[in-house]
Amino acid sequence: MDRALIAEEDDGIRLDRWFKRHRPGTPHALLARWARSGQLTLDGKKADVSDRIETGQILVMPTPPVEAVQRPARKGRPLTDADVELAESMVIHRDASALVLNKLPGLATQGGTKTESHVDGLLDALKYDAPVRPKLVHRLDKDTSGALLIARTPRAAAWFAKAFSNRSARKTYWAIIVGVPDIAQGEIDLPLAKQPGSGGEKMHVDEKGLVAKTRYRIIERAGNSAAWVELQPLTGRTHQLRVHMAAIGHPIVGDGKYGGKGAFLTGAISRKLHLHSRRLRIDHPDGGAIDMSAALPEHFAASLDALGFDPLLGDVGTDDVAKGPPPKAVVKAAAKAHSKQIRKARRGERRGRTATSKPTDHVGKPKAKTSPGKPTAKPVAKRPAAKRPAPKKPGLPKAR
Repeated sequence: MDRALIAEEDDGIRLDRWFKRHRPGTPHALLARWARSGQLTLDGKKADVSDRIETGQILVMPTPPVEAVQRPARKGRPLTDADVELAESMVIHRDASALVLNKLPGLATQGGTKTESHVDGLLDALKYDAPVRPKLVHRLDKDTSGALLIARTPRAAAWFAKAFSNRSARKTYWAIIVGVPDIAQGEIDLPLAKQPGSGGEKMHVDEKGLVAKTRYRIIERAGNSAAWVELQPLTGRTHQLRVHMAAIGHPIVGDGKYGGKGAFLTGAISRKLHLHSRRLRIDHPDGGAIDMSAALPEHFAASLDALGFDPLLGDVGTDDVAKGPPPKAVVKAAAKAHSKQIRKARRGERRGRTATSKPTDHVGKPKAKTSPGKPTAKPVAKRPAAKRPAPKKPGLPKAR
């Protein structure tokens, strides 16, 4: 039998992942057979391949009868100076356990068919002084920009993966949508499933699908043509935000996949997807929390400007815990938006008076002039004058 001490860098990962790192030639089928027969133990207790291991545990395992040949690691495309510069330019937070990137729109998170340029392929440039290569712990769609979390150690990767799975991580997105929802803020609860015939590349609303919930809030509106919204996914389904917004009749601008031709606005508005991972909040494995906001990409910022939206309003959230008085600029922006909404609500009312018009009361009658400080006397109704009998006209004498 063979023994191994679980190191701190492996804390929290699955047992089969440990074997992949430290005994890469061991087939998974053999591991499963060892687990079923009780030959795998952690601190003397029977272990399963899916168990999470902890620092300091003693792993006991059989020695493979024949040493398996380790497969050569698949080598990716060599990184150029431009690749390194691109990777480093996206970093907005760095500590011993984590990196946060501001992913560019159009850059895939992971590789795939005909996808050579992606974040995962750039992570070798972000190793810095860490002993292992950084690792993705969640993903963003290729055309979605914004905050993307990267783990720098195996322990941090396990910690963050657990936070995403138990939904303790909080993600806030910004989007520009077509039209304006009737309700200013609410929750979309529509189950999602893979759409048949799409090869798993497209999702749709299905009563038999997985639970999917999204909270939304209108930040500002541009008449009835478009709105800037804040989105918070309460679950993590594929393309959830895009499908949910299209399902309620307000697709995200630039999302032709789910909104069709109706997802594009005319004028100076870009045809790119207007979905941005604005803010990420997650507990840190070393204590405290990571709370990072990612700046908008150029096309999104330009669209906000073209539609007359005030960028300061986006950070006036409804779910933030107060940390003292807000900045004067934010208060000013909120007041400006409030005044703007009042003006919009009053459109259609009679505004302005001509030079000859007189101020009127609520029934349209001229208001009585009053002296300051003196109460206005109520008018006394006049009684109609009594009718007098009409004088008799002289008539002819009656015939006898």
